[in-house]
Amino acid sequence: MKRRALVSVSNKEGIVPFAKALVEHEVEIVSTGGTKRALQEAGIPVTGISDVTGFPEILDGRVKTLHPNIHGGLLAMRERDEHLAQLNEHHIRPIDFVVVNLYPFQQTIAKPEATFADAIENIDIGGPSMLRAAAKNHQHVTVVVDPVDYETVLKELADQGNVATETKRRLAAKVFRHTAAYDAMIAEYLTGAVGEESPESLTVTFEKKQDLRYGENPHQKATFYQKPLGAKASIAHAKQLHGKELSYNNINDADAALSIVKEFKEPAAVAVKHMNPCGVGTGETIKEAFDKAYEADPVSIFGGIIALNREVDVETAKTLKEIFLEMIIAPSFSEEALDVLTSKKNLRLLTLPLNEENQAEKRITSIHGGALVQEEDTYGFEEAEIKIPTKREPTEAEWEALKLAWRVVKHVKSNAIVLADGQMTVGVGAGQMNRVGAAKIAIEQAGEKAAGSVMGSDAFFPMGDTVELAAKAGITAIIQPGGSIRDEESIENADKHGIAMVFTGVRHFKH
Repeated sequence: MKRRALVSVSNKEGIVPFAKALVEHEVEIVSTGGTKRALQEAGIPVTGISDVTGFPEILDGRVKTLHPNIHGGLLAMRERDEHLAQLNEHHIRPIDFVVVNLYPFQQTIAKPEATFADAIENIDIGGPSMLRAAAKNHQHVTVVVDPVDYETVLKELADQGNVATETKRRLAAKVFRHTAAYDAMIAEYLTGAVGEESPESLTVTFEKKQDLRYGENPHQKATFYQKPLGAKASIAHAKQLHGKELSYNNINDADAALSIVKEFKEPAAVAVKHMNPCGVGTGETIKEAFDKAYEADPVSIFGGIIALNREVDVETAKTLKEIFLEMIIAPSFSEEALDVLTSKKNLRLLTLPLNEENQAEKRITSIHGGALVQEEDTYGFEEAEIKIPTKREPTEAEWEALKLAWRVVKHVKSNAIVLADGQMTVGVGAGQMNRVGAAKIAIEQAGEKAAGSVMGSDAFFPMGDTVELAAKAGITAIIQPGGSIRDEESIENADKHGIAMVFTGVRHFKH
């Protein structure tokens, strides 16, 4: 009996030559809707789905393939005589190939003008049903969901007259990944539409972006995935213009740098090493901002990741070229700047729309046996309930430095202390087991620049020792959440040394 293929695709890339090749292998094509028209226009003989089911398409095409003549042909186990007898009794022909991909749900909801009704109408029912049925019975049915696999199927048909069992199994696994991702996207959309913040099960999906050479260390395998319809101003959606392939650590550091530079509307430059900022600067121009970021820590910036929130001009590029850097990320590079920077063969240059409105996403952190999910920390200085418990209030200049320290410290691994002076950080103490230890590191890094600077802390002071340390270093103002049972001790120490202290009421732990 002539083999039969059911072909119904939303993505019609390569479908005409593929169907022609199937016909050459004496495979009958069954199709429907737009796919059927496309094949007929190409001169390919096609049997309509209604001719197979004996029933017309109804409900605006919502029901056309959901029929025993289709699913019986897909699910029959050819090695079972009773299954073959039932097919014969009901005049059902087996289906040997299923070539199906689904309604463009993702593309639909990506459109700004898409309505809820548009989204619902682009939820495919028949397609996933056929794919799942064929994949379940893959021992007998070759199921193809991705045009990239057409060539493999045709090669095996040409070489051996059929598709190998191993290939069928691989294609079946791909189908279930595809339908699972499709359903996950629908579930996420509908969950968001009804405002469910903590559903009983978490369904998320990611698309492979690239294999990585290795993970954090050379002995660890790693892959980079991106979230469909994820935030555009992210490393996952960045365009690489030049340089070596991104590494696992590059991606993590770049994500950290982007999170910080997004805090600033004015020209800003952020240098990151090991997911912590080593220098942050702002200025009237992007070059001025970078100069300040470099001055903040000219040692640690070596081999770092740089994020800039303005176009890189030629003067900035000349300065950047003189330093060994792993990566530069910016909204754009001028042609002259590219000419300068692309002379460094390995330097990675990436662009992304940094100045677009930030799209907050939930953060998923994997743990052994599970995952933690939380909202991004988007709480800004403008939202804080500011209190000044000390006798002295910050000066105008101190306020500007305090705001910078506060924007940066929430992106530093806890326990975190940031010292800032004017338009730049001067000291960063990250990831310490106690707060005074983080302060010591920041003050030591700042050196003489600590005098006259301000201090930002990601959490409250559990005792007054950090304020005492700040006073000895000549720090003039402090911003911290407050809320410790020993706040009064810190306030008294600040008043004793003439330090202005600001309480925000907001903690910014980052683990």
